[in-house]
Amino acid sequence: MRIRSLTIALAGAAAGLMGLAGTASAAEGIYIPNLVYKTGPYAPNGTPVAHGFADYLAMVNQRDGGVNGVPIIYEECETGYKTDRGVECYDRVKGENGGAVVINPWSTGITYALIEKATVDKIPLFSIGYGRTSAADGRVFPYVFNFPSTYWNQATAIIKYIADQEGGFDKLKGKNLGFVYLDHPYGKEPIPTLDILAEKYGFTYDKYPVPPASMTEQKSIWLQIRRSKPAYVIMWGWGAMNSTAVSEAANVKYPMDKFIGNWWAAAEPDVIPAGEGAIGYKGATFNGVGTDFKVYKDINALYAAGKGTWSKDQIGGVLYSRGVATAAYIVEAIKVAQAKFGNRVITGEEMQYGLENLKLDAAAIENLGLTGLMPPVEITCANHEGQNPAIKIQQWNGKVWEIKTDWIPADTALVRPLIEQDAAQYAKENNITPRSCS
Repeated sequence: MRIRSLTIALAGAAAGLMGLAGTASAAEGIYIPNLVYKTGPYAPNGTPVAHGFADYLAMVNQRDGGVNGVPIIYEECETGYKTDRGVECYDRVKGENGGAVVINPWSTGITYALIEKATVDKIPLFSIGYGRTSAADGRVFPYVFNFPSTYWNQATAIIKYIADQEGGFDKLKGKNLGFVYLDHPYGKEPIPTLDILAEKYGFTYDKYPVPPASMTEQKSIWLQIRRSKPAYVIMWGWGAMNSTAVSEAANVKYPMDKFIGNWWAAAEPDVIPAGEGAIGYKGATFNGVGTDFKVYKDINALYAAGKGTWSKDQIGGVLYSRGVATAAYIVEAIKVAQAKFGNRVITGEEMQYGLENLKLDAAAIENLGLTGLMPPVEITCANHEGQNPAIKIQQWNGKVWEIKTDWIPADTALVRPLIEQDAAQYAKENNITPRSCS
């Protein structure tokens, strides 16, 4: 495993790739390592996320000289989306440059494996829209944050969208759905919620697990789907699995407007390989797409100065934009921490305060030039998921993604008790006394 470090310690200084020996010391900046996967079968999805994240941090350094004048030190560690390598990366980077202030695992499996470690080390994990859903209960998981929404709430919002398409929840009774998912902790995460929803609304659903070792071998699955003819198919996929599924669905002529991916299965790499066959495919999202946002004036300036981390013609896609939004949330949380502890290099424990007290309303997001790219959030001690609607539905038109709905709210009345129940069980199993949140 090779760790790559992008030290962007001074605004206007050339950003370059170098080894750990060439990184800046702790006194020079706020250290934000990133666990990435730009190699292997998940690289088509992991690569744009990583570049969007890195570009935003580089842009903040170039434009502002860092966060309130304190520069950011950014570093990547390649995991290949493998849990053991993710844990190894965490152990290697957590203490570099004076200590990481936040870790982005970018994998549900890695997130699960790091929860206890990060809590002991007092380093926040930011698993934006992935990871352990019950970590939304900040009383039990003080160092894990999964805003702006979770898998369980996403599942309820997707079912609500299907119900709306059919004319109401009562129309779901007796229908059969399909659920195609990566046979991995990530893919299995929404199943308990789907089970509850199926019982509540009277529908059934067939499960089609896709083994990680054979993600591109799905012909048998889609032949089964062609025979069973589910009213809708929901997909919880990632990497090469997604584009394979879209292509196979097109091959068996499954109606693409009835095929709905979750927010990690609805990006450009998932549809472009299928060509015209992907037209009509739908997916959930919690961020905007494209370059028609004010912040891109500054990102374009980064590229004009030769300091972008990717090819300029690649920026602006769904996952690149998600990386930008993720970095923006982190920068704003650093500002919250600095407002309390001083405009200086902060610690992981201080970053936890910043994330837990993060509040970005529409006006604040507009001031950042990010309106439409990221939703508002308000995080509290007890709620690390926030209070916002869960998803929008977007549809692929053959060239770009088009947003087709307003925000579709989650069934939080159903999900929040499940979150608290699971968190309480975790606390019991691990002898944790939940915090008291006023």
